[in-house]
Amino acid sequence: MTFDGRFAEQIVADQLEQISLSFLVDELDVRRGGVAPNICFALGNLGLRSLLVGAAGADFAEYRSWLERHNVDTSTVHISELKHTARFVCTTDQDKNQIASFYPGAMAEARNIELGPISESNGGLDIVLIGANDPEAMLRHSEECRTKGIPFAADPSQQLALMDGDSVRELINGATYLFTNEYEKALSEQKTGWSEDEILSRVGTRVTTLGGKGVRIDREGEPSLQVPSAAVETKADPTGSGDAFRGGFLAALSWGLSTERAAQVGNAVAVHCLEVDGPQEYELTKDSLLARVSVSYGEDAAEEVRPHL
Repeated sequence: MTFDGRFAEQIVADQLEQISLSFLVDELDVRRGGVAPNICFALGNLGLRSLLVGAAGADFAEYRSWLERHNVDTSTVHISELKHTARFVCTTDQDKNQIASFYPGAMAEARNIELGPISESNGGLDIVLIGANDPEAMLRHSEECRTKGIPFAADPSQQLALMDGDSVRELINGATYLFTNEYEKALSEQKTGWSEDEILSRVGTRVTTLGGKGVRIDREGEPSLQVPSAAVETKADPTGSGDAFRGGFLAALSWGLSTERAAQVGNAVAVHCLEVDGPQEYELTKDSLLARVSVSYGEDAAEEVRPHL
């Protein structure tokens, strides 16, 4: 929501103990989101049908229809009988200050989801991305992947700040991929007490997104690889661009492309998201992706991606 005023003008400093405020908002935009749906949406736009695993409420029906139309398999979404789907509600004033609330709702029931039956009924899983979710669910699914030998990517995102050191260590240990941004990279080292080298000894590949500077990829015993960001035409809203990157990165890996090329594809998908308002409002076509890869990384890169689209 957008408030055409300033929060600071509505707050009386010596009355904070009895605060009661109401804002008349000029605009209300409802955006589809959520870490896992955003990533699945990107994968779907690239021709891959992924399994969405999580918990939602009875109000999920309309969102389910949207995702299914964009090549996302929602058959494994658990529907709560008691709670609504998680949502984030935010009001922004003229100064871009924000007052926000997050309702977790059905998300807490994700801890009851077993990956084993999902894997068996789908003939195995290529990789499980464990994104920001109910912390207990994240730990359970990480442990289940290790026990069953299922490759997984740890992507703690905003939940990293809420997890203690033991939980972070349990989540990322043995991950095939570890995704963080630059701040989360430092925070994960601080919380685990592990150095950068120690984390690299426990994960296969560490992928660190760097915003406008692109992405850095690290593997134990190898020099760091930094891939610059893709060309941007206009910056509208960064929300969901990291998820779009992950979708593009994982799609390119599934095509058998190199890690560097996967990062380039991820960056190209990410800027499609960056250039619109909302994490699932962008249009991604074969021509638009190839054009962005070509202008950003050269025609050879585009030609290597072309056969997979």
